[in-house]
Amino acid sequence: MKNKYIPVIGLEAHIELATKSKLFCGCSADHFSKIPNTQVCPVCLGLPGALPYVNYDAIISTIKFGLAMNAKINLFSKFDRKHYFYPDSPKGYQISQYDIPFCQEGKFEILNPKSEINSKFEIKIRRVHLEEDTGKLVHQTIDGAQSSLIDFNRSSVPLMEIVTEPEFHDTQSIISFLKEVQLISRYLDISNADMEKGSMRLEANISLSNDGSLPNYKVELKNINSFRFLEKAITAELKRQEELLRSGKRIAQETRGYDETKHTTFLQRVKEEANDYRYFPDPDLPPVSFTEDQISTVKDQIPELPGDKRTRFEKDYGISKDFINILVSDKVRSEYFEEVLRLVSLVQDNYGVSSKTVADLMVNKKLDEKYPEPAGLVKRILEISNVQYASDDDVENVVKSVIIENEKAVADYQVGNGNVVGFLIGMVQKELKGKGNPQLVREKLLERIQK
Repeated sequence: MKNKYIPVIGLEAHIELATKSKLFCGCSADHFSKIPNTQVCPVCLGLPGALPYVNYDAIISTIKFGLAMNAKINLFSKFDRKHYFYPDSPKGYQISQYDIPFCQEGKFEILNPKSEINSKFEIKIRRVHLEEDTGKLVHQTIDGAQSSLIDFNRSSVPLMEIVTEPEFHDTQSIISFLKEVQLISRYLDISNADMEKGSMRLEANISLSNDGSLPNYKVELKNINSFRFLEKAITAELKRQEELLRSGKRIAQETRGYDETKHTTFLQRVKEEANDYRYFPDPDLPPVSFTEDQISTVKDQIPELPGDKRTRFEKDYGISKDFINILVSDKVRSEYFEEVLRLVSLVQDNYGVSSKTVADLMVNKKLDEKYPEPAGLVKRILEISNVQYASDDDVENVVKSVIIENEKAVADYQVGNGNVVGFLIGMVQKELKGKGNPQLVREKLLERIQK
């Protein structure tokens, strides 16, 4: 029997923060689709003598996210220079954070996607730090020759990096966690984390071991811009590593990309170690200090997060998990849902409109798209509900008689044929001449025919 290898995977997610200006200068940070090199200055171009200054809003956004990850916030932090030579880094170094990031030692729980009993899976967060983004290489054919151009509009845009411990063992958990990271960024209003625009980029450090412990190597998959792409890339890399290990070969520590056409990973460069980057504190930027009161003030600004909202929706509204997940996946839509319910509750004759009814009209009928304002949907719901339904007693009596007259259909339901429910409801409505409240009819019917 072959030895079974266990994936050991750590994640890095890079999220561009939605600040008005860049991290170390006053240039606009809104670089997407702008004319190349029109949003630059001596600071973000790395020209001699140009001095950086810190965007405080970017720091607060990073701390907010760290608090959402239940991380420790360092009251003293600093920026460091990370040295490497690449065309999209104009200074020859990147201003980042090394040993004292703004946030570290976090832990975050998500629902375990492999469990059917809503068990939680805890992810340990190694650090959440802030750095400047690089420029962007643009590959074009000019006068028949392949050329690489550099657009520095993105250079020095604030980039928040989330680094997890290498504790993932399957792609389902990875994707669940990263989708939650994206959603939390949107709830905190610190970034839209739009992967198509490159404002959220993913990396994975992948190893294989016999017992799930971290081996003495890791392979980094770099700059992946979709969840589907990441899942495919990880699967391909795990297959490559397993084939090498089974053939007795050593796996080199390196950075690799993913070729979607060939469904394989490819070598980009031998992976650097931390000492290769020659980190040292940036001499042009002073350290950053906070008080406990300042951190408490930031914490007070954090809204209800997706996980807490799901729990509350289930408890307060009793709607299905599918409805909850769809509504919570959009903060604005979840707020619209609650505003509709609030307005309905203020109407004296609200005809017993339930949270399930509102969720159904939004999720399945998409009426919130037709009525941008909650009040418009409330008016439409009350119009739909304003019919003279038969009394509860009349419904009860007709349900009893229909059950007695259709014993075979009832027996079929009780042995597993759920399709007959529609037939029985139809018979009840026929007797009531269509005046039975559909929800009440169904409830009364199921109460009597379920074993």
